[in-house]
Amino acid sequence: MPTIRDIAKAAGVSPGAVSRILNNDTTLHVSAGTRKRVLETAKNLDYKKIPRANTPLTGNFFTMGIVLWFSAEEELKDNYYLKARQGVEDFCVKNNINILRVFPGDSEYFSKLNTVDGLICIGKFSRLEIKNFINICSNIVFLDMAVDEFNITSLSMDFEHAVYSALDYLTELGHSKIAFLGGKEYVGKHELITDARTTAYKKYMNHRKMDCETYFKEGSFSFESGFDMMNELFRENNIPTAVFAANDVIALGAMKAIRENGLKIPDDISIIGFNDEETSAYITPPLTTIHAPAYDMGQHGANLVYVSSNLSIKTPLKAKIPCELVVRESCRRI
Repeated sequence: MPTIRDIAKAAGVSPGAVSRILNNDTTLHVSAGTRKRVLETAKNLDYKKIPRANTPLTGNFFTMGIVLWFSAEEELKDNYYLKARQGVEDFCVKNNINILRVFPGDSEYFSKLNTVDGLICIGKFSRLEIKNFINICSNIVFLDMAVDEFNITSLSMDFEHAVYSALDYLTELGHSKIAFLGGKEYVGKHELITDARTTAYKKYMNHRKMDCETYFKEGSFSFESGFDMMNELFRENNIPTAVFAANDVIALGAMKAIRENGLKIPDDISIIGFNDEETSAYITPPLTTIHAPAYDMGQHGANLVYVSSNLSIKTPLKAKIPCELVVRESCRRI
């Protein structure tokens, strides 16, 4: 039995466009010639539409696949990726788009995605996983991962500019002993993902001939790791005047360690986080941090996938989303 992909290949248009034409989607802007060609191709191939059980009777017949690199349980602990997914799903709800969500560990992980018209991959993925996703669907966007492959669209935060803005702020306050507390992430078979915040910190510090090796620590993106890394600096007697943490959770762990070692924030040590979690404005002192608009990234990604089914453009887009320094009360001038 011929499929939508067969029609798309024969007619020279995207599967998403074929799906919407066959379902008489009036919001799809294509030429009369393209619409006619698709309908004639479907007729010549003797295509028979089989309604999906989870497809509404009205609206757009477009299915968005959402792949999470976290398990459902892990996602609840990381508000950043949860907000990115909510951005995608809110866009889908608003535009009456079907959602097919999969998590790592789901049975038949890849085969579940065979029917999607577009695919969003949120988080970090191995080279093998990226290759498999591309084979499933060419209409694909990666969120929060700057994929090197030239033919893939990706959206990620502008980590370098964000880190520079945080470090500029600290140096303007007179700090030079600035610690970095980061995390390592692995995908696939222990494939290390290079974190752009780590790269930016080292680049910034080396360019300004400031000591980065003495105050550099990497663990994991967790409260416990932030606590342990900060305590390690105390044990080594390498006490910075300021700390830049790769996320707010690490920052909170570091703040606990600073207090338990008898020092005050920001009187003795200033600290900056990253992500701008909701709780960061309500802790004592309120945390200066980088606002990373994960929800907006999800909305942008969903929009890119959806509209690409309406375009003949094949050139991928690689974009970085700006982040904003949110100044609160956890830093002081020295």
